Amino acid sequence: MLSALEKVLDDHWRLLQRRPRTDASVVTVSDLPVTTPNGPLAAGLDSVGNRHLLVPIGAHQMVRRGLNGPVLRLSKRTLEYDSRFQDFADLVCLRLDLNDIFATLCADILYATEESSDNPVKVLHRVLDRWRALFLNPGPPLGTQQLAGLFGELVVLELLLEHDSGAIRTWKGPSGHRHDFSTDVGALEVKTSMNPDGRAVRIHGLDQLEPPLNGALGLVWLRLEADVQGGIGFLELIKRVLDLSDDESEILARLAAVGYRAADNDHYAHSRYSIHEQRWYNVDVAFPRLTTVDLAAAAISTNVRNVDYTIDLSGDSPVPMETNEVDRHITTMLKESG
Repeated sequence: MLSALEKVLDDHWRLLQRRPRTDASVVTVSDLPVTTPNGPLAAGLDSVGNRHLLVPIGAHQMVRRGLNGPVLRLSKRTLEYDSRFQDFADLVCLRLDLNDIFATLCADILYATEESSDNPVKVLHRVLDRWRALFLNPGPPLGTQQLAGLFGELVVLELLLEHDSGAIRTWKGPSGHRHDFSTDVGALEVKTSMNPDGRAVRIHGLDQLEPPLNGALGLVWLRLEADVQGGIGFLELIKRVLDLSDDESEILARLAAVGYRAADNDHYAHSRYSIHEQRWYNVDVAFPRLTTVDLAAAAISTNVRNVDYTIDLSGDSPVPMETNEVDRHITTMLKESG
């Protein structure tokens, strides 16, 4: 589901694709419906099909250096434009497979420029600062366990977004919150396993299984299996989540916060998983857990820190939630967070 400005951008780029190809140094442009004191922003396309966003700037304004591939390049470019020469901050996507994400970035820039059009290059730099982590690659791709864990959270996020396209606001794990998804009256903790045997769950800290002060906590346990031939692709799941959300840029920002980089998409191209088991539990007083309240009740000092422990959910107890209970938990959680 494209936003209005993403659709405008996509329409302009597709129109430019139909024009005859020109000299390699030429970028063909089409004015966009967002204007500044130096003129309108423009969509551009070069001879190899790379998409550009051109932000008009004053002749003496500087464009920040340092963004120079492998995915994005930002530079100052002078074009002959309406029988005159105009300076632009030229942002180009160098990977055709990332055109969809680039459109979301450009739409974010257009929205921000509409709200503050006096200094568009400053707006451009500010928006890029938020997005840099997604396109730059300062570290290695996600490891096997990290990728499986993120996949599990995205499975749950997709379900929440099917109930409410604004459910991205509940995904708190990327910011370091004690629960992966949380509102004032409900929370979800997601645990993912690649182990074909048992249902061992590793808990990190005494507060991870403490429910919100005025609400209920659910634990979602998924058993995944790597499945190159079938299953759900990691990149496919990201696209599904983006399509369901009404705030794509916020999802991408949170993905970047947990270590996903669009620059690593080639690495993830064959990462696929089958979901062999998915269980939702109500973490109530009968659920096996350790919390600060439990320690206090057992007369153990609450100064104890860094407690990690394992829960075995392989037996008949605790009993997983029924489908209607899962729906009720989600509905309550999302209703109260709106």
